[in-house]
Amino acid sequence: MDWDHARFFLAVARTGQFLAGAKLLRVDHATVSRRINALEAELGAKLFERRTTGCTLTAAGDRFVVAAERIEAEMLRARADLSATDISISGTVRIGAPDGFGTMFLCSRLARLTERHPGLTVQVVPLPRTFSLSKREADIAITIDRPEAGRLMVRKLIDYTLHAYATKAYLKAHGEPTDMETLRDHTLVTYVQDLLFSPALNFLPDSFGPAWRRLECASATGQSEAVRGGAGVGILHDYLAKRDADFVRVLPDLAFLRSYWLVTHEDTRETMRVRTVADFIAETVNAERDLFTA
Repeated sequence: MDWDHARFFLAVARTGQFLAGAKLLRVDHATVSRRINALEAELGAKLFERRTTGCTLTAAGDRFVVAAERIEAEMLRARADLSATDISISGTVRIGAPDGFGTMFLCSRLARLTERHPGLTVQVVPLPRTFSLSKREADIAITIDRPEAGRLMVRKLIDYTLHAYATKAYLKAHGEPTDMETLRDHTLVTYVQDLLFSPALNFLPDSFGPAWRRLECASATGQSEAVRGGAGVGILHDYLAKRDADFVRVLPDLAFLRSYWLVTHEDTRETMRVRTVADFIAETVNAERDLFTA
């Protein structure tokens, strides 16, 4: 059997579509279809049920996933062993991260890494949800909830704090809230509740009642820009807001403590490029630990 067929099989199994699997592998749809047909012929078993909306694994396909992932894991380990003997770090590493951390902290610091390793391509993808490392949707995930299941390697990255902020111009025009009751007189800039990918992002659940005026943004970046534009009071990351002269902290006793976790898959954690990027993230955060808490 041509074991390279397993790579095509896994791409389709993980995406649920031949076309999506082709895009993941950067080949055309016909190539993927030809490879899967050849694999099914060699195995003498149908692996997918094809439908107009996509495809699902058959019972035989479910069994073959285990074997295919074992092959993939061995290939990744072999590649890691070989790359460890070569000082040149190259290839692509995808980081799935909340937009607060990825956009407002990490992106501006990645130049040091890419200058050090010009053959390395780093992709930073905002997290609208939890990325699946087992499906190779990302090589590294930064999460705000500690994963409890799966073949994952998890290390705590940093604790961080958030406080309520508004701009100087907004407070001059609308006054400064002094407690939770007077905060109700202001527009609260917050998340879209039904799009939250973690309960840890629901800082003031009572504010979603009818007594509160809100401007809701699905991203932390959008919220900070709305606050900057004078939309109201928002719960912002201290590592962003406390360095910005436009922002003023209000209600200093209203504080939230959260954590970031750095997660890699057990099969890729020793791949040289993944380990290099993961170590860079951890070292960069550690060097600026004071930035993350008020």
